[in-house]
Amino acid sequence: MVKIDLKDRKILYHLDLNCRKSNTQIGKKVGLKKDVVSYRIKRLQEEGVINYFWTDINTFKLGYNVLRIYINFQYIYSDIKNEIIDFFIKCKDAWVIVSIKGDIDFDVILWIKDMFEFYKFWDEALDKFEDYFARSVVSVYVQCVEYKKSFLLPVPDGKSNRELYKLTCGGESVEIDEIDYKILNEIARNARMPLVDLAKKLNCSSQSVNYRIKNLIKKGIIAGFRVDIDFPKMGLHSYKLDIYLKEHKKRKEIIRYLEKKPSFVCLNVAVGWCDIECEFILENLDELSNIMSEINSKFPGAIKKQAFWVTEKVHKDRSLPEI
Repeated sequence: MVKIDLKDRKILYHLDLNCRKSNTQIGKKVGLKKDVVSYRIKRLQEEGVINYFWTDINTFKLGYNVLRIYINFQYIYSDIKNEIIDFFIKCKDAWVIVSIKGDIDFDVILWIKDMFEFYKFWDEALDKFEDYFARSVVSVYVQCVEYKKSFLLPVPDGKSNRELYKLTCGGESVEIDEIDYKILNEIARNARMPLVDLAKKLNCSSQSVNYRIKNLIKKGIIAGFRVDIDFPKMGLHSYKLDIYLKEHKKRKEIIRYLEKKPSFVCLNVAVGWCDIECEFILENLDELSNIMSEINSKFPGAIKKQAFWVTEKVHKDRSLPEI
């Protein structure tokens, strides 16, 4: 486990709010000079606490729908599992591919523009690997609500509005040109890339790139500039909690209750799975068990069941279809 202090945690918090802020701007927030901020960020990268800086791209605005496949394996062994993982990784429209410990073994999230194209892709997957799928469930992913990582702060404020932004399917799609797409492609996994470097790669001026990025933000295509943190290096872990309701009318009230918890970082909404899908960053399973018990006590009779799982390994996570 990497030892980090309060200043490091504050830097991580502000990088996750907007990692394209300059070191000077972040330094003013955390009370450090820009050179010290630069040194600390570099050290956090070298120690593996910071994996990379990423851009959260609202692909719904680009005309994509999102489907999610949950898979449970059977008769599985390492060679065939690696073959299955490689098959999904090679799909250019794969957003997230994750191995899981819990009720589900494998999670695949795909961008879809043509439903019949998805059918052909899934048909091929079943032809190859059906014998190894004990169960597979396809759900339609319709919304993602991201929250500030308030748990990184010394005195997390659970009362103020913690919502960072919300991505929702539907509405009119936005047309972008090739240069815009190339910009998104470059910063998808390198959100802190300097404008000068971006301009050189795209053979245009830094002023033009800056204007285009601001326009992509204005159009809602860029939702945020974030930092990917390796939480186990900090002694923390990511848990997903699925809540199935007996009283669906309690859903909004339960979500409002969860939003006050500093460790609650994401709400996923999908058709074809459970009623409430939460993501938490916690020290251990005991903390999650306490939250689950709290929910049952706070909303007696409203919960049908709760299930959780832990991310074992992320094989792919890219917020834009590959060119």
